[in-house]
Amino acid sequence: MTDPAVILLWLVALTLGSLHLSGAAPWSRGRRSAEDVLDAHHDLPGWAICLSIVATETSTLTVISVPGIAYQQGMVFVGLGGGYLLGRLAVARFLLPLYMRGNLTSAYQYLALRFGRRMQRLASVTFLVTRLLAESVRLFASTIPICALLAARGMPLSPLSVLIGLTALTALYTAAGGLRAVVWSDAAQFLLYTFGAGLCAVLLWRQLTAEQVAAIGQSGLLSPFAVHAPVLTSPYAPLTALVGGAVLAMASHGADQLMVQRALAARSLRDAQRAMVGSAVVVTLLFGLLSLVGIFLWARHDGRSLASLGFVTPDGLFPRYIVDELPAGLSGLLVAGIISATMGSLSSALNAMTASTFSDLLGGAGSAGRVASGLVTAGWAVALIAVACAFSGSSHSALVFGFQIAGYSYGALLGAFLLGMVLRRATERVAMAAFFATVVGVALVIAFVRPGGVPVAFPWLVPVGVAISFLVGAPLTLFGKRG
Repeated sequence: MTDPAVILLWLVALTLGSLHLSGAAPWSRGRRSAEDVLDAHHDLPGWAICLSIVATETSTLTVISVPGIAYQQGMVFVGLGGGYLLGRLAVARFLLPLYMRGNLTSAYQYLALRFGRRMQRLASVTFLVTRLLAESVRLFASTIPICALLAARGMPLSPLSVLIGLTALTALYTAAGGLRAVVWSDAAQFLLYTFGAGLCAVLLWRQLTAEQVAAIGQSGLLSPFAVHAPVLTSPYAPLTALVGGAVLAMASHGADQLMVQRALAARSLRDAQRAMVGSAVVVTLLFGLLSLVGIFLWARHDGRSLASLGFVTPDGLFPRYIVDELPAGLSGLLVAGIISATMGSLSSALNAMTASTFSDLLGGAGSAGRVASGLVTAGWAVALIAVACAFSGSSHSALVFGFQIAGYSYGALLGAFLLGMVLRRATERVAMAAFFATVVGVALVIAFVRPGGVPVAFPWLVPVGVAISFLVGAPLTLFGKRG
């Protein structure tokens, strides 16, 4: 079977299968309700939610970038996974019980119960704006390697056509099937690109000589940390990966509706906790698998530099291997998996943004009818395409901006949740003042703090934001109490 046929067959099967499993296909005779958009009736299995969380946090950029980074720096993403595990353990222990106990459909409903509706709306608007920007950047950046892969396999398409086509197809099954369709499609997409990465690792391993295998052991690439890297500027230094990564995971998976929404769809608190903690284990294993691909490619090329192989950036390493060395059919399957990585994160973003629009801004599930939710999903899809096109002038600046976006908001969001939990007397005014101060403070750190002329490593931005929240919120609470 030719590569274009494999890719098209997978996209059709993914769409129809997602609609069928969600009960939204014409032949399934399902009847979709508001709960399908917001929480899927709280009856999704924990293992599917776990895979959906991992598919949501990974994208095409993850799949193609990690092997290239591992080629140069080894298993450093596995070290980050250790920090992610610590952070998600904290989310499962302290935050998920708050959400599940209140039968919430949005993480920001807790802020309404603790502080008031204004704080809920502020958090929701922050989530929607940052998610729109971050997902648009990631979507645009992902179309570039996808277009190159498709062209190499006999499907030359422009970036704009790929952008519109993938977004429209993803929005179709997201709007029709709601959260249930998103979770099942995420699980299928994750299994496809993980299978593809594992198959590549096996094929590469079998091609290595005994000398090349020995070189891996002597290279130091199997270390999960960049032991001698500077703590403040390298995300892969041990302290940065574990401490900064843990706090980052608390924010991304405990205070961001994109991830919390999946956990809230579980059948019970225990299932939600298992899915949350399990996702850290699964994503770390995925990082390890993709890193092995990069390390095996390093050994196969006898440790030559990427520049000597003709690569300007590490991101071209894995795609070239797929295009040049895998047989037809198998290559198409890998390209389909890379496309699926983008669709998985995109569908999750569209559904979470739609759910937050109804839960936090429009007053709840009662207004999330079938037509209304479909229109809102379509509206967010159009907005994503428009913002993605705005970044088309320079892929490099778009990528840099995309990595910084989360740093502006995660510290403020997590800080608001922790203020509500720790400072019992903190009021809505205090929380909002701390929130705005944190956004401004983190922006100043990103713009002006340069240890040794290098920006602060992204895992530290969230701890800095949480610290600012408490430095502002605690005195204001104490002053208000005395007054």
